[in-house]
Amino acid sequence: MKITIQYFDGCPHWKLADERVRHVLRDFSSDDVTLEYQLIDSPETADQLGFHGSPTILIDGWDPFITGVEQVGMSCRVFRTKDGIRGAPTEAELRKLLLNS
Repeated sequence: MKITIQYFDGCPHWKLADERVRHVLRDFSSDDVTLEYQLIDSPETADQLGFHGSPTILIDGWDPFITGVEQVGMSCRVFRTKDGIRGAPTEAELRKLLLNS
């Protein structure tokens, strides 16, 4: 499984997402999962990739958190969690997704 965190430097949410993803990945074999980062460095790149904000977490190229209301562009993304609106999915949400992927 390949996990990609797409981000841009102007948004701190990606660091929280990275921390949570790394914490959850401790439960997985490193042979089963690769973690990559993709810096989105311009509005043009965001448009080309269909970037839905920082952070976007892709699992094998698929965005499991897409709701259809996200705009493409250079923005900080928020996630609806059981704890309210946050800058990253919860570890429990990430664990559930990764176990089912």
